[in-house]
Amino acid sequence: MTYESLLRETSKKDIEVYEVTLRGNLKGLYKDQIIWLDKSISDIEKHCILAEEMGHYETTTGNILDQNDIRNRKQELRARQWAYQKIIPLSAIVQAHHSGAKGRFEIAEFINVTEDFLQSALDRFKEKFGVLITIDNYIIYLDPLNVVEVHL
Repeated sequence: MTYESLLRETSKKDIEVYEVTLRGNLKGLYKDQIIWLDKSISDIEKHCILAEEMGHYETTTGNILDQNDIRNRKQELRARQWAYQKIIPLSAIVQAHHSGAKGRFEIAEFINVTEDFLQSALDRFKEKFGVLITIDNYIIYLDPLNVVEVHL
C-alpha cells in the first residue's frame, strides 16, 4: 500500500486531505472528515502519518488531544494499531523477504514506511503475538526481525 493508494481511499470515504504547515511537533491531525498533514515531512513519513490519521477516522471519537487522559491514550493506540495493520500486514513482511530485503532498513524501504514506524509496529506485534508468528509456510521472528520459510 502506498501513500497515493491511501489518498485514493480517503477520497472514496469523503475525507479531505490537506498538506499544510503544522505547529509544534504535530505531523498530522484528523477532525470532522479532514486530515491535515505537515507538508515539511517526507512522503514516506506522510504515508505513515496518513495511515494513523485514517485510523483515527476509523476508530476514535471526540477530541483526544489531551494525552494525560488514559481514555485518549487508548484511542491513540487503537488508531496506531489500525495503521500498523493497514500498511504493514504480516504478508508485507513476507513479501519483503521474498524480494531479498534484509534487516529493518531494507524491509521498511520495501514496505514504504519509516524504520521507526516499522519498529513500533513490530513492538506492537510482539506484544500481541509473542516473538514469532507463523503465517502460511513462514515463521516471522520479530526480535531480531527475520523471515524463515518452512517446508513441511
